[in-house]
Amino acid sequence: MNASHSNGARGVLRLVLATANHDKAAEIISIVTGSADGRVELLPRPVSVPEVEETGETLEENARLKACAVRDATSMPSIADDTGLEVDALGGAPGVWSSRYSGPRATYHENVSKLLVELERAGADDASRRTARFRTVAVAAFPDGHEIVADGVVEGTIALEARGSNGFGYDPVFVPSGHELTFAEMDGDEKHSMSHRGRAFRALAVGLLAEMKP
Repeated sequence: MNASHSNGARGVLRLVLATANHDKAAEIISIVTGSADGRVELLPRPVSVPEVEETGETLEENARLKACAVRDATSMPSIADDTGLEVDALGGAPGVWSSRYSGPRATYHENVSKLLVELERAGADDASRRTARFRTVAVAAFPDGHEIVADGVVEGTIALEARGSNGFGYDPVFVPSGHELTFAEMDGDEKHSMSHRGRAFRALAVGLLAEMKP
């Protein structure tokens, strides 16, 4: 692949999306392309580029590892993120291990089930003891070595049981502050308007548009 980066009113900045998670990719594409007025295009990661092992100790380190690996493999700008759910009653867990909370190949259901069990064991049986936050760090890595980093956080609580069929991951049990519905009970637009990923990638889109100024 060759980098395609056009400036001007009609220019389009093309980046390779590091994630191969269909659910996450769909959210990111929706948020970024909508926020950038169609001036940013996200391309799928080539099948020849393998998954990047998340060995970082922080969300930003993992996002950077993934973005840089795909950038180096494709010689194109790349965009990646890492997201963690931080639950206060569990000392901030699962955090950076959120996607692998119940094992390296954990399903969404397995992770949610373990989370609810751990909260029960911790005696967190009402909303005041189930406070949590979703945090996303997004990184865009460019072939010349410079980066754009953005983050987004949303506070909330963990529901007593899973509710809703939209979204993915921990969405069925996360209730954002000031709301009664879980993310999985909201439609995409409502969720994106307040979500951690929405906030991070809207901020990143602003930085990407700034890249296109003459």
